[in-house]
Amino acid sequence: MATLEKIRNQAGLLVAVVGIALFAFIIGDFLNSGSTFFKQHQETVLEVNGTSIKYPEYQSRLTEVEHVAELQYGQSNLPEAERVRIRQNVYNSIVEEVLLHDELKKLGMVVTPEEMFDMVQGENIAPMLMQNQMFQNPQTGGFDKSYYLRFLKMTSDEAISNAPANQQEELMQLRSLRLYWEKLLKLQRQEQKYITLLSKAISANKLDAKDAYATQAESSDIAYVMQPYSSVPDSAATVSSSEIEKLYNMRKKAYRQEEAKIISYVSVDIFPSQEDYNKVSAEIEQVKSELDGGQIESMRDFVADNSETLYIDAFRSESFLDSEVRQFVSSAAIGEVYGPFLEQTSSRYRLFKLMDKTLAPDSVKVSHILIANDGREATVSDSLIAELKKGDFAAIAATNSLDQNSAENGGELGWITEEIAVRILNDDFKNAIFSAVPNEVFKFRSTHGTHLLKVTERTSNVDKYKVAEFNKTVSPSTKTSSDLYNALNLFKSRHRDIEQLDTAAQHAGYAFFSDVSLGSNDETVGSIPQSRKIVHWAFEHKKGEISDIFDCDNKHLVFAIMQGTVRKGYRSLSSLEPSLKAELIAKKKGEKIVSDLQSRQLTSLNAYAEAMNASADTVRFINFSTSRISGIGVEPKLNALIAMAPLNTASAPAAGNNGVYVFEVFNRSSSEQPYDEQTQTASLNSTALYRYGYQAMQLLIYNANIKDNRIRFY
Repeated sequence: MATLEKIRNQAGLLVAVVGIALFAFIIGDFLNSGSTFFKQHQETVLEVNGTSIKYPEYQSRLTEVEHVAELQYGQSNLPEAERVRIRQNVYNSIVEEVLLHDELKKLGMVVTPEEMFDMVQGENIAPMLMQNQMFQNPQTGGFDKSYYLRFLKMTSDEAISNAPANQQEELMQLRSLRLYWEKLLKLQRQEQKYITLLSKAISANKLDAKDAYATQAESSDIAYVMQPYSSVPDSAATVSSSEIEKLYNMRKKAYRQEEAKIISYVSVDIFPSQEDYNKVSAEIEQVKSELDGGQIESMRDFVADNSETLYIDAFRSESFLDSEVRQFVSSAAIGEVYGPFLEQTSSRYRLFKLMDKTLAPDSVKVSHILIANDGREATVSDSLIAELKKGDFAAIAATNSLDQNSAENGGELGWITEEIAVRILNDDFKNAIFSAVPNEVFKFRSTHGTHLLKVTERTSNVDKYKVAEFNKTVSPSTKTSSDLYNALNLFKSRHRDIEQLDTAAQHAGYAFFSDVSLGSNDETVGSIPQSRKIVHWAFEHKKGEISDIFDCDNKHLVFAIMQGTVRKGYRSLSSLEPSLKAELIAKKKGEKIVSDLQSRQLTSLNAYAEAMNASADTVRFINFSTSRISGIGVEPKLNALIAMAPLNTASAPAAGNNGVYVFEVFNRSSSEQPYDEQTQTASLNSTALYRYGYQAMQLLIYNANIKDNRIRFY
């Protein structure tokens, strides 16, 4: 009972403890789930109208497209510029897919399996596939469906699983290429359906057709004079704040912008020092000393050890030599050395030695049949040589050669120079084809197999030269880069006053840039390559902060200063005021020039030229649809006035974009092409198909709620 009484007396405390424990349990669960939610939010690369694209999905799409590009370009490592382009294309594709999916869902439009089959292997194979070089018949130059069906068969699951192990990886790569094409075709068909629906709703009629024909059927030749707005001082035109605000409000929708960061930055280029030049100069002089000594056992090895270029033991004609080497060999004796000299454009030292010269064919035309080295090559090659003496080389190559690329062209390898022969195989191959008897088949063995070779043609004899070339580029050393870095770092530590940074940078010999706007997806800052890291820094720091020094592509050292942030929305009136004011001033200048000219009541072009202090010029073939008038520029008002003006009469002064114009039409000509309503209507509809599609997609994007978080990941 005593224990129970104690519990009753401490009931308040007990309730509080239980409450706290329960609260901790609930909060703990909330924080755990909240952490998961926050993590998921942080993984979102892109959100389009509520549809989230997480990092794994986005990265998977990127990897797929990069892989396809590597296969198509034959490169295992794409350039950074190509990867940047792919990232943007993947982003655009995802946005369009989500928006199109939503629109087509509302309309009840789908791409059926039957449509996909028809595009991929039916009667109406997609143009994208038909135009692919993989499926072109070399004889006809056109699409060959049998080639394409063979490709589909060899990339099927069954064919891949039954293929030899050493072929499966290549076949799987080809299948990934096929699957990518199919996804792309489905998206294209969705776009096509949507665009076609829109274009059918806005079809050209006979009045549109007649109007379009009329705008192009008649063209005018004019003489004109122009008085530019710059001839009138700005002080002659007064513009009020209310006028600027009114123009701003009229165009406000055009001033929509994404979030941007404004930075200043100081940069220095990383150039080689004099010490770097002296070092490379000494190295190339040592090379010359050894060349002059004549104690070199292997020129190939010596060049490999002392030059950025390889030694090719082959003769080259003058047409394959650059200007410096060509000039050297034209008068050099065998064994003579020229150089070293510094080539300023490339910052490299060069040195040449003429090894030999000869008079021989520049190149030979070669055909071959490739046979596998499988133990039967001697018997097979002898049998084929006997058959070739009686038969057609091209036909036999087409059915017997392992080299399918040349087999499809009758076994022809084309014209081969000595240098190309060495690069294709080796010195032995070069010697074999350049010493061969024309049109006589002979055997040659390589790591690829046994070749049955035939030289079918030779060029005439020309002077050819064998040259050992030594090239050494002067690059900034680690010490040079370090010295430049330390000097810039010292400058940064001593000049923390942003207001005086411009002057200080100029005195120190550094480049200074201010008011640089950066979007979250900008890849570079100004013209500095590989400077994406500065963009990342800008979006992670606050106004007034100064960055560390960035090394961009080992060519530029940069540090940045955060000036501020431009919020997403519309550009402010204050930021646009200078350009809007300039436009309004130009307009008022135009009104003043027109008024002054009209008050003189001039009637001839010569009189206007004198009054405008200008000389007359002529332009021909202007019609209503001319987008840019030669020598004048974009002046749509002039197009309209010229089309309606009478012949041989000076026009009234007209204010355009760049100045005030007076013109006279001295000739008109009409198209000899007769009006065809059906053709004209079809042309208008075809043009509109693409225009409406593009505009519709841009409008969908404009109205969509898109959250682009790529800056977090790339």
